[in-house]
Amino acid sequence: MNNFALKKSKILKDLIEQDLKPYVKKIDVEAFYAENFLKKLGEAGLFTSVNKSQKELILDGMHLVEETAKTCMTTAFCLWCHLAALTYVRNTSNEVLHQKFLPLLENGEILAATGLSNPMKYYAGLEDLHLSAEPTERGYFLSGVLPAVSNLGENHWIGVVAAVNENKRVMCFVPCQIEGLKMKGKVEFLGVNGSATYSCQFSNVFIPKEWVLSEDADEFVKAIRPTFVLYQLPLGVGVTKESISSIDHVEQRQNGCNRYLKKQAYHILNEVQQFQKKIEVLFEEDLFNWTEIAKLRLEIAYLTLDAVQANMLHCGSSGYLNECASSRRLREAYFFANLTPTVKHLEKIVNSCS
Repeated sequence: MNNFALKKSKILKDLIEQDLKPYVKKIDVEAFYAENFLKKLGEAGLFTSVNKSQKELILDGMHLVEETAKTCMTTAFCLWCHLAALTYVRNTSNEVLHQKFLPLLENGEILAATGLSNPMKYYAGLEDLHLSAEPTERGYFLSGVLPAVSNLGENHWIGVVAAVNENKRVMCFVPCQIEGLKMKGKVEFLGVNGSATYSCQFSNVFIPKEWVLSEDADEFVKAIRPTFVLYQLPLGVGVTKESISSIDHVEQRQNGCNRYLKKQAYHILNEVQQFQKKIEVLFEEDLFNWTEIAKLRLEIAYLTLDAVQANMLHCGSSGYLNECASSRRLREAYFFANLTPTVKHLEKIVNSCS
């Protein structure tokens, strides 16, 4: 690691210690949204794409997500939302949008959400598109409802896909404060309630052409989809590694009785190391094949579930306290398994290509 990378790693570690760790219980129990932490990542230059290759950009983003997920996967998920939106703006051919919003997203001045849960399912044949777009000379009027979009708030933006007709879909960048958009907070989930998640009702929301990410959403989604999912992989890696640390921490409880459990820390460590080697090969060979990435996403979803369950068993009764870290990671892992693309969505992709 060069001196510049070491400096950035130190900045990230300090921000996690100062602006995230003190709020983790509040995030988990009170649905607190760690917006300030996300903004500070941008202010510190940790989102910048200046002088970076595509590979470096993705690997740096994955490192941010993994390190954050070790402390709080809810906030790492919000970070992923922002990185996904950054991916849209970095890849748009709309130069007006690109030049205006990329600096603001990279410096943390504005934060953004993905809005692609429903479109991803649409392209996999699981759902119909929830949004429609009526074209005009100056842009589009959007209508419909997105049931759950995360990482939203004041001065936040959303990437959405809407159907113009049977043959055309557009992707747009939408501000949360726009006229015609009604947002209702959702905090009734088992976990990850501090993710600033809202249902979004669009009623003839006008989107000018300068906010259109792509006039051909079908091809645009294909282009950004690999990066979209690559940024998810470290969500599971971070939670898995922290589960290993937790298992090690309780190793000597009850006179070392945990050694009789079938799943030990070294088993999980070996699996996550093998998984990370697969990621390294992916980047070394530039094999950004959608099916291969989907396989990795499915693998880490199951590995994370195994890791948090083992962690709960090793912790014993202390793991069943409402506010303990082990039970929080258990709930985070079940969320991760149902984050689009979900386990069943991924199983369909993998099995359809086998």
